[in-house]
Amino acid sequence: MAVRTVLTFPDENLKRVSDPVEVFDDALRQAVADLEETMRAGPAAVGIAAPQIGWGRRVVIIDASAKPQWPSHGRLVLINPEIIAWEGSIIGREGCLSVPDYTGNVVRAERLTLEASDERGRPLRFEMEGFEARVLQHEIDHLNGLLFIDRVVSRRNDLFRRKVYR
Repeated sequence: MAVRTVLTFPDENLKRVSDPVEVFDDALRQAVADLEETMRAGPAAVGIAAPQIGWGRRVVIIDASAKPQWPSHGRLVLINPEIIAWEGSIIGREGCLSVPDYTGNVVRAERLTLEASDERGRPLRFEMEGFEARVLQHEIDHLNGLLFIDRVVSRRNDLFRRKVYR
């Protein structure tokens, strides 16, 4: 495992749409291990997407268990994740390893249904809500070349300079 450099805004690699994973092999699992090692080495991250380390594949890792007041499936490695249904909307504050100096208010779905594969290509399906749903949507945005700053309603009123990054 290796800790990779996290790309930061305005790196153009963060704006690229990621390619689907088609081969589920040891090389994929090693790359996923590097992605997780990078997430764990950073400051209090609850998710990371492959494009954040310059790997243009549709892979995310999330772990929303740090917020026990919300239901969570714990640590999830999601390959080719796709939101197939969503409902409700809610505004919440987000931050990002790739935008370390800012946080912002972003509108996200409150609940969603997700389909993906695990590291071995087995199908997964989850119902998510609250914080976990927000984390997932944030990470899927990375796969589509979007950052949370692209989704803030008003950069004047909904984007905030981070005081301390923990």
